[in-house]
Amino acid sequence: MSQTTFTPDVLRIDLAQTASTIEQAIRQQVQSVHRRGVVVGLSGGIDSSVVTCLCVRALGAERVQVLFMPERDSSSESLTLGRMLTTKLGVPAQLEEIAPILAAAGCYDKQIEAIRTVFPEYGPGFKCKITLPSILDGERLNVSELTIESPTGERHTSRLSAAAYQQMIAATNYKQRVRKMTEYYHADRLNYVVAGTPNRLEYDQGFFVKLGDGAADIKPIAHLYKTQVYALAEHVGVPEDIRRRPPTTDTFSMPQSQEEYYFALPYQKMDLCLYGRNHGVPAGEVGAAIGLTAEQVTRVYRDIDQKRRTTKYLHMRPLLVEPIAEVHG
Repeated sequence: MSQTTFTPDVLRIDLAQTASTIEQAIRQQVQSVHRRGVVVGLSGGIDSSVVTCLCVRALGAERVQVLFMPERDSSSESLTLGRMLTTKLGVPAQLEEIAPILAAAGCYDKQIEAIRTVFPEYGPGFKCKITLPSILDGERLNVSELTIESPTGERHTSRLSAAAYQQMIAATNYKQRVRKMTEYYHADRLNYVVAGTPNRLEYDQGFFVKLGDGAADIKPIAHLYKTQVYALAEHVGVPEDIRRRPPTTDTFSMPQSQEEYYFALPYQKMDLCLYGRNHGVPAGEVGAAIGLTAEQVTRVYRDIDQKRRTTKYLHMRPLLVEPIAEVHG
């Protein structure tokens, strides 16, 4: 068996140089659009924490406005960790409870309506999450399953119909769009830009809501694999409690990892599969490096390609009938 040349070290970066490059870009980008600072929605997760730290290093704490935007399904840990970071950085932070807006828009009622098409008993005290089957166990259909938990702890799982799934996701997307609306209110008020927080894995694979968390004026870490974001986190001063927290969606009322909701693998392996796909590395080489078979990595490669096709729309600019020349004096 030949020795593979592909190793996890392909994602190793010069942390000091990477941070310096991003900080310089932030300064230049903010200046280029004649804004004074940056608004960041801070979830207490690794990506938004790293972006907050980079913005503070680039501009100073007084020119960064952090927003906490919890709703009724948010984990209390998110706010605790977010406050830990802003206290350490000395950055201005504001709490914006978005649950009343979501309730008024019908977000929660529309979710429950969709859930009850599968579980009519769903009601007060119940919790839920949406998951995909593992890609490692064999060929799969990308058909989401809904899991509910009763107030007594009983769990039930069932497939969602296409209509119920689309309604559930459409209602849930209110959360990201209300958050972005709130960020832009503060950006307009302060004459700041809005910073997006997707990493490369999320950006490439369409793990964002169009005109929700996908909307931003600058996206400082969209070129970094999530593994690299975690490495950079320690360098820029993200507290250990945040660095130890597993990536979560923090979207539904039951705890849920990004892996079970959207990605096929833990981010460490998914990053390397994405790198391998991007650089034409044979599936067998990637598999040998991450403990998977060539067949399993081939399935992941196909899933990467499929997600790129199905989420291309999320990256698109508005379509025009005729091209309009951009003229800036």
